[in-house]
Amino acid sequence: MFLSFFFFFCGLALITQVKVEGCQQPKNVFLLAGQSNMSGRGGNHNDTNNIVKWNGKIPPECASNKNILRLNANETWEEAHEPLHNDIDYLKTCGIGPGMPFANAILAAKDPSLRSIGLVPCAIGGTRIIEWSRGTRLYRRLVDRAKASLTCGGKIRALLWYQGESDTSRHDSKLYKVRLEKFFNDLRHDLNHPNLPIIMVGICSADQGPFMNRIRIVQLNYNDTNVKAVDAMGSTFIADQKHLDTKSQIRVGQKLAAAFLSSFAHPH
Repeated sequence: MFLSFFFFFCGLALITQVKVEGCQQPKNVFLLAGQSNMSGRGGNHNDTNNIVKWNGKIPPECASNKNILRLNANETWEEAHEPLHNDIDYLKTCGIGPGMPFANAILAAKDPSLRSIGLVPCAIGGTRIIEWSRGTRLYRRLVDRAKASLTCGGKIRALLWYQGESDTSRHDSKLYKVRLEKFFNDLRHDLNHPNLPIIMVGICSADQGPFMNRIRIVQLNYNDTNVKAVDAMGSTFIADQKHLDTKSQIRVGQKLAAAFLSSFAHPH
């Protein structure tokens, strides 16, 4: 019986240790949402059987770092690694996205207050803005994961938003501004963060048709002090001409970091 109690208490100790390790809290939390160019397809290619594969190549700008954590699908913090969205956008083949180059660029600034970075991947490929509206599955999961990321403290510093390619039809592009504004306002309200900084990417995919500029105009001219935009124009793509290649994902991630550092790193 003594041995039974001994192993029982040892088991409790192990469980506690796991919970403590899983609860290590990055001080600066960033939400990553949108569609496939946020979840990342850099390094993807079709193999001889026409199956999409990731090449597994991780450039230095996307390297793991003990000071960069990610909230995995089980809502546990772990060291972040590429592909960042692998267990979130799991129905697609994920590759390099902007999240890791963003986080590494933040660390490279050597700001003592920004030495602990937490990334919360939430992006899903092929999604329209209406699929992110309040009450939808994606919206609820975004809010739930955002709240879970703060269980042990920390602060949500910004939402990184890269979406819009799926809204370039004549109909959806007309409604994009209203839908985007409502999404941002609802999210700020439901996270009790009325001035949540948002940094979004102006889309640029090569084959989005004649209405892509309607989306870009909304994104690049958004009238809100706490919303900044970076432009992906000039990007290069993988073979499908829809998804940014690794080089351009790094470029976008670094642009997002520069926007955060210049506008939101030290709020007044």
